[in-house]
Amino acid sequence: MATRVNGADSLYSYSKNSSFQRNAIDAAKELIKEAVFDKLDIEIFSPTNTFRLTDLGCSVGPNTFLAVQNILEAVEHKCRTQAHNSDQVPDFQVFFSDQAGNDFNELFQSIPPDRNYYAMGVPGSFYSRLFPKACLHFVYSSFSLQYLSKVPEQVVDRSSPAWNKGRIHYSNSTHEVVEAYATQYAKDMECFLSARAQEIVGGGLVAFVVPGRPDGTPHAQNIYNMSLDLFGSCLMDMANKGVIAEDRVDSFNLPLYNASLQEVEAIVKSNGCFSIERMEHLPQEKPQPKEVHSTVRAGMENMIREHFGEEILDEVFDTFGKKYEESICVFKSVKAISLFVLLKRNSK
Repeated sequence: MATRVNGADSLYSYSKNSSFQRNAIDAAKELIKEAVFDKLDIEIFSPTNTFRLTDLGCSVGPNTFLAVQNILEAVEHKCRTQAHNSDQVPDFQVFFSDQAGNDFNELFQSIPPDRNYYAMGVPGSFYSRLFPKACLHFVYSSFSLQYLSKVPEQVVDRSSPAWNKGRIHYSNSTHEVVEAYATQYAKDMECFLSARAQEIVGGGLVAFVVPGRPDGTPHAQNIYNMSLDLFGSCLMDMANKGVIAEDRVDSFNLPLYNASLQEVEAIVKSNGCFSIERMEHLPQEKPQPKEVHSTVRAGMENMIREHFGEEILDEVFDTFGKKYEESICVFKSVKAISLFVLLKRNSK
C-alpha cells in the first residue's frame, strides 16, 4: 500500500496509523473539538445550511475517517446546542484530497457505510488551488504538510554551495543546505496559505498537525531528522562498499522539512490572511525499533526502489533497523513532538 503526498511516498503518512503518532492525533482531536465550540461561527454556513470540510493529504485511512467524524460531530453538537433546533444541523460535505497517485479506490471502499456526510475525492497538490472560491468552512491536514512540493534545486546542483553531497536530507548538513530547505518550506507554506485563503469563507478554520522541531533545537537534534540522517548513512555505507554508486546517493534527497512553531508563526503572519488562534506542541511517544523499521520501510520503499533499484531494498532496510537498535540510547535522549496549529480566515 503506497501513500503519495505531493509526489512522493510519505514516510509520515504511514505514521497516521502507527501507535507512536496516535497520542498526538488524539490530543489534536480534543483541541479541534474545543476549536469548533469556541472559534467556529455557525452563521458562516447558515445561508446554504451545508458545512464543507476537506482533509488534505488524506491517504487511505482509517484515521482520516475518524478525524473527519470527530470534526463533524463537534459541529453538529455546536449546532444543536447553540440553535436548540435539530433542523439547524447542516448537511455535511467532505472532500478527501491527496495526490492523484493516492489509492482513492481503496479509500472509498473502506469508507464507513453509516457515514452522515456526502463524500467526494479531490486529486491534486495542496500547494495549489483545489476548490472554488469561498466554498470551504474547515480545512484539516494531518502529518502531510511536512512534505515539500519538491526537493530544493540547489541541493542537487554540483555547482551550488548548497550541494548536499553524501547526504539525503538537510539534517546535520551545511548551513547552505539547511537554508535551502527552510526557504523551500517557507515558499510552499505561502502557496498553501494563499490557496486556502481563496477557498475558505471568512471566519472558516484551518487545523493541521505535523511532526515538529522544538523552538531553538538544532535540526540535527530533532528525532525525525536523526532517523533520516541514520538512513542516509546506510546508503553511504553501501556506496563505500561499491554496492551502489556514490553519485546516486548525491542525487537522492528527501523533500521533508520539520518546522518549529516560530517558523510557522512567522510564515502565517507574513501571509496575513489568517489569524493564529492556537499553536502548541503535542505529546509524542517515542517509537520502538521494530515500529521505526516497519514504518520507514513502508514509507520509503518505493522511493528507494525507483532511485536505486529493487536489489538493495532488503539490505538497506535491514541495515537501518540494526543501526537504529544500536543507537537507541541516543534517540531516547531527544524529545519527540508534533505541532498543532489552528488558524482562522480573516473576514477582510
